[in-house]
Amino acid sequence: MTEIKENENAYEPEFGILYEDNHIIVVLKPQMTACCPDESKDDNLFDQVKKYVKIKYNKPGNVYVGLVHRLDRPTGGVMVYAKTSKAAARLTAGLQSGDFEKKYLTVLCGTPDEERGTLSNYLRKNTVNNMVYICTPSEDGAKYAELDYKVMESKGKYSLVEVRLHTGRTHQIRVQMAGISHPVFGDMRYGGALAQKGKLALWAYCLSFSHPITKERMRFIACPPETEAPWKAFDLSKTVEIK
Repeated sequence: MTEIKENENAYEPEFGILYEDNHIIVVLKPQMTACCPDESKDDNLFDQVKKYVKIKYNKPGNVYVGLVHRLDRPTGGVMVYAKTSKAAARLTAGLQSGDFEKKYLTVLCGTPDEERGTLSNYLRKNTVNNMVYICTPSEDGAKYAELDYKVMESKGKYSLVEVRLHTGRTHQIRVQMAGISHPVFGDMRYGGALAQKGKLALWAYCLSFSHPITKERMRFIACPPETEAPWKAFDLSKTVEIK
């Protein structure tokens, strides 16, 4: 039997590619796809990116791809992976130093009292039930979490909100918004309304960072699927500032 070899023409990646060069690849993470391997052993974006690089560039052996940051499984949107160890180290250093700017769009149940605000809490993760809780600073495992939010548009029982993260904690946006009684639409775990097809209304729409080699400031924007609920209730093209 003749072996059929994979090649770039025979493989269509399951993710969108926003940018690619010799050092980095910026992709769109589909919702409900893990960003890296985990205990579930499910197919994940990290392995998909490795497969894409291996096939496209016909690389033998194990292909290097570096995980720089994470998105929770239910969250879709913009992610960057490194294609070299040098790029990975520099991007990771930039992430830790605050060079990365990460903005999200979310639809909340209800509308916050203040149009703009900053939420600061300590969060603790329960590894048994994979839930995150607001806690006191003195509790074991407590980690500081901070974000800024801005209400973009309100429609009836729901509001479109932009969130800028200052820290990157597990379930951070979901827990902190639920903490002010405005959970994310579709987030049944933290008190949100039931969503169509079980999708969470949380999307990493803007990612900005310095290129690890050229130092050029890079900015990538990708809006959530405008034809899907609850996003289609809002005029994203007019509400979200695209520069």
